[in-house]
Amino acid sequence: MAHEKSNGDSLLERLPGNILFDEILLKLDKPENTLTTLCTLTCVSRTLHSSINTHLRSLSSIDLSLKKIKLDCLHLNDDVLSSRNFLGVSVEELILVKGSSLSSDFVFNIKKWCPNIRVLTVHLSSDKQRFFDFDNKLNNLLKDCRCLESLEIKVRREKRSGNGFKIPGNFYTLPKTLKILKLDMRVLLGTPTFGPTLTHISLVLDIITDILVLAIVTSCPLLVELELIDTPISSTSSSAELSNVGFQSLGACRHLTNLSLIRKQKNISTGFRTCDMGMLLLSVSEGCKGLESVVLDGFSSVRNAGFASILTACLNLKKFEIRNSWGLEDLTMKSVSEVHTSLVEVKLVSCKSITSKGVRDLVTSCTSLEVLDLFGCSRVKDFCIRKVSCLTLLTSLNLGGTEIRDDGMAILGKGNAPISCLSLRGCKWVTDKGITLLLRSEGKISKTLSSLDLGHMRVTDNAITVIADVCAGLIELCIRNCILVTDKSIKALAKRGRLQHEFKLLRRLDIHNCPGIYFQSAKYLKKPFFGGLQWIGVGQTHLILVADTVLPQICKERPWLTICKDGCEVGCRDGW
Repeated sequence: MAHEKSNGDSLLERLPGNILFDEILLKLDKPENTLTTLCTLTCVSRTLHSSINTHLRSLSSIDLSLKKIKLDCLHLNDDVLSSRNFLGVSVEELILVKGSSLSSDFVFNIKKWCPNIRVLTVHLSSDKQRFFDFDNKLNNLLKDCRCLESLEIKVRREKRSGNGFKIPGNFYTLPKTLKILKLDMRVLLGTPTFGPTLTHISLVLDIITDILVLAIVTSCPLLVELELIDTPISSTSSSAELSNVGFQSLGACRHLTNLSLIRKQKNISTGFRTCDMGMLLLSVSEGCKGLESVVLDGFSSVRNAGFASILTACLNLKKFEIRNSWGLEDLTMKSVSEVHTSLVEVKLVSCKSITSKGVRDLVTSCTSLEVLDLFGCSRVKDFCIRKVSCLTLLTSLNLGGTEIRDDGMAILGKGNAPISCLSLRGCKWVTDKGITLLLRSEGKISKTLSSLDLGHMRVTDNAITVIADVCAGLIELCIRNCILVTDKSIKALAKRGRLQHEFKLLRRLDIHNCPGIYFQSAKYLKKPFFGGLQWIGVGQTHLILVADTVLPQICKERPWLTICKDGCEVGCRDGW
């Protein structure tokens, strides 16, 4: 809907309420979804708020027996949720994400309000929790929720503790109905007894061990998806951690389609003890043949032979993701191109031995690629970009940390790839000229781009102005740590497309650590500018100087806007 201004009022505000409601709103959605749609639209304008409230009061009855609830709890606490009456016996699916202020006590009381719960997903923050009684509470939850089919408890970790497998005799008996289990084991002192009904397992641990993998393999014959993530505190290798023994045992999982084994390597240099032999032994098993998605991070001892053996054995592979591997080279990419022409997603993150030739071999044969991530592949240059630009199904491309230059941007800008999400973060050789060539050429990208990351680049206001003028579909922009960007860029983005109805509203903007942006730009965060903005990151900018005065006023005027001062990535997704 248009939001053009006329004498201070929008066209929407001047539209008669009866026409707005009867002729427009009631025809927007299916009858069964009308209530949800109306409640969502109440914050858009005063006219909508008044019209919808009048209509809701006229209803003789509303069915409040909700079965599925999903809430973003970033700004909600226990008291707010407990005071609402929407939690009841009718609720079967409850999903609470970004629960920064939710306590574990509240989570484990859900069983009282929702005894018929089938799906429970909760994201907590460790800096708000005391986890000393977490085990007993979890045990009680598992005993009382007799219908539970899916359980996910994710914990955002602020500080590391020593928890995890300190009491080997402490086990959790899972409900026989449970099929999906996703737990952060670092806040627990024991381990669950894996049951034969489990089909999906995702665990975050201090260390992935052979014993754990063998326990899962022997107890879960129907396993379809397995994700294990560890975050070791010490760089010292443990004799118990994942080796060829545990890795090759996965071959017994005949129904396995998705495998993710990940080591979060922040400040940790050592990888798993698995080498090429473990990969080769898995590749000859029946369990490997059905894999459709493989994600491996922390396999520093594996070389081309190991990766190639997995690739050639997994004939149904759609997603292939390798992170932090020096052993992955162009030769492996040649194996990919010879076997897997139907790959749709390839991520080679910080694989520093991969060159432009390897990427060219990959994309020449894998023409169905939709996602290509080459972040941190510092030997990738312009040579491969022409082939990449010809991928007619490519929607997401990450070239961050590569050696791409302005010439590569010119080639990409003329291509046929319908890229909607592009990251150039840390591309030190791309300048304003490159951004202009990328977006002002006759290719598809300027028409399809919706998310752009230019973080840690030496672009100036000229590049941001081009983006504001050209990218009609842009809803997310990251320019964090762009030290040459000034208030002029904020002004250009604020006034972007105000007279052009085909321009989408910017939803998320990251200007963290842009020292050239001063507190004067705060005026552009007020109405009528940035009409659709839902999130903005302003940490380490001069806008912090008005954090206690102007910014609270803006938040009050725009209650749906999150102003992040902590340096989070776009949308405060850090750790969630």
